Amino acid sequence: MDFESNKRDGYGVDWPIRYDDLKPWYDHVEEFVGISGTMEGLAQLPDGVFLPPIGFNCAEEDFSKRIKEQYDDRVLIPGRCAHLTEPKKIHTDLGRGTCQSRNQCQRGCSLGAYFSSQSATLPAARLTGNLNIVTDSIVHSVIYDEKSKKASGVRVINSKTKETTTYSARVIFLCASTLGTAQILLNSTSEHFQNGFANSSDMVGRNLMDHLCFAGASGEINGFEDRYYIGRKPNSIYMPRFTNLESDEEEFVRGFAYQGSGRRKGWKDRVGEKGFGAEFKESFKTPGIWEINLEGYGEMLPDVNNRATLHKTKKDQWGLAQIHIDAKFGDNDKKIRKVMMETAADMMKKAGLSNVKTFNTDDSLGLGIHEMGTARMGYDPKTSVLNGYNQCHDVDNVFITDGSAMTSSACQNPSLTYMALTARAVDYAVTQIKSKKL
Repeated sequence: MDFESNKRDGYGVDWPIRYDDLKPWYDHVEEFVGISGTMEGLAQLPDGVFLPPIGFNCAEEDFSKRIKEQYDDRVLIPGRCAHLTEPKKIHTDLGRGTCQSRNQCQRGCSLGAYFSSQSATLPAARLTGNLNIVTDSIVHSVIYDEKSKKASGVRVINSKTKETTTYSARVIFLCASTLGTAQILLNSTSEHFQNGFANSSDMVGRNLMDHLCFAGASGEINGFEDRYYIGRKPNSIYMPRFTNLESDEEEFVRGFAYQGSGRRKGWKDRVGEKGFGAEFKESFKTPGIWEINLEGYGEMLPDVNNRATLHKTKKDQWGLAQIHIDAKFGDNDKKIRKVMMETAADMMKKAGLSNVKTFNTDDSLGLGIHEMGTARMGYDPKTSVLNGYNQCHDVDNVFITDGSAMTSSACQNPSLTYMALTARAVDYAVTQIKSKKL
């Protein structure tokens, strides 16, 4: 559905691939990463290769049952996440262990239970014996060779000495993140590409998208005063998209999903209270009521006017033009944000929750940290930067497989798709090299 959405409603350009093109690569990535989750049989959230799920706590389980009682078109499930619950040999061979729910994910899990380049992809690359890592490096630009009509390498600045080095390459993969890739491409000018590398379409930097988030509701759920959770489980609760699945019957196009959690309130929720004395201090030792939080994640439409460019005067300490972002939510985006908030509150009230409160941070563009779209895929070289194998239309030995390649944003966390696109593009590039087409 998500790969056909642009064609269906006319926003953006049609994806040059469909779900079936990526399905085996989703499976490939999921097995390597180690995704925990449940099999649900939902077309809008396809099942994959999963380890046993990290389940609900008591409040989440109760809320899930209440949703099921109230609605036929929506379901609340344990969030799928990149944490090892039962490591396989492919994981243990890399030194990865089982998730202990310690809440150390963002510090770089020392057990390797949480997937990252440090815990998985770099160790796997090192085992091949073909890995070279160059540190303290900032990519300046991709070099275009006028004679061969191909990229010949990249210029790199040493972040400490500021010396410039040129690395030659037969094939280049650019995965610098959406904004980083746009900056490198726009900075890679030449006589042939005066407007930025592989940018004959003038689409580099355009169609910048982020997910619509920071809109939803919270509510209190009674009961379970004698219950608490053990550890700090890393996954959310998740409600897959349930709007505009078959047709656009809503006042907006596309849709949204919900991420959230069930937790028991504690002393941190009361730090603003006024009081003193032994009784007041003792009261902080007792956990508060259980609370459910739901935050919508909606699909932002592609818009050629939402773009990243190079600043005309401001440069960083290495002499590179700073990235300048000019983007805003459109009318459809604002409608989805409002509905995400109102629907979350309505579901909570129908499910019997109390003290329901809503939130909608209108100026949250960029805070989702899911930037996408600045070098999009497409059939037509006049309206897109990449073909269906993430290969630059203008220069066939350069592949771009990070978020900049996305033609639309959908409403799911996007990293799994980046990885599937990358694995597929690498497989294609190797085939092309062996057949001497690259």
